[in-house]
Amino acid sequence: MQRDDVIATFDRQAESYDKQWEAMSPIRGGLYLLVEALCGALPDEARVLCVGVGTGAELAYLARRFPGWRFTAVEPSGSMLEVCRSRAAREGIASRCTFHEAFLEAVPIGEPHDATTCFLVSQFILDPEARSRFFREIAVRLRPGGLLVSSDLASGANSDDFEPLLRAWLTVMAGPGISADRVNQARAAYARDVAVLPPMRVASIIEAGGFDPPVQFFQAGLLHAWLSTRVPGSLLGPKAG
Repeated sequence: MQRDDVIATFDRQAESYDKQWEAMSPIRGGLYLLVEALCGALPDEARVLCVGVGTGAELAYLARRFPGWRFTAVEPSGSMLEVCRSRAAREGIASRCTFHEAFLEAVPIGEPHDATTCFLVSQFILDPEARSRFFREIAVRLRPGGLLVSSDLASGANSDDFEPLLRAWLTVMAGPGISADRVNQARAAYARDVAVLPPMRVASIIEAGGFDPPVQFFQAGLLHAWLSTRVPGSLLGPKAG
């Protein structure tokens, strides 16, 4: 998707976004439970970068469980970020958050973070080299050895795997009565706007962005998640592609 389209799409969805994804809460809960376990050894006062934070669901979850952590919330959609700010204020965690209405590369690098979350974001970058550059922008904002927990939609190398997973994914979101037309519309939109690649390919794109080989730690339907560790040494040389 073009950047202006991304912003416009999520601006329109901001008020209803959490309601739209309510049916997915068991999947999200399983993902967050594992993220909590994987990040549990971070320092008590860890700095966590939340890229494409949206309405702030993962930020709020982690803030409740790790009361010493501080968060850098990055989101290009102003409307989504406003919902995130409101959530943080309601939950009493706004003082632990810094908010940036921007794409990641516009955010100053500053003091390195201990970890990054990036959920359902990189899939909207259709060009693989640009997608690796995006992960490099994350890597340069992490300390060496810092953690990245990321998720994206992905499907197996066999193209026949995609169809049943897509139908199941849409059924969970919209209910069992989803029409054939709706499935066809979603299929066309995913083909046009979302880079649904094989999981191994996504892992290689992350690795090319400055990370050790990622470990896939979660899958639910099309949703896959990886744990990655920033490589030691400088990342200031030529961009990976």
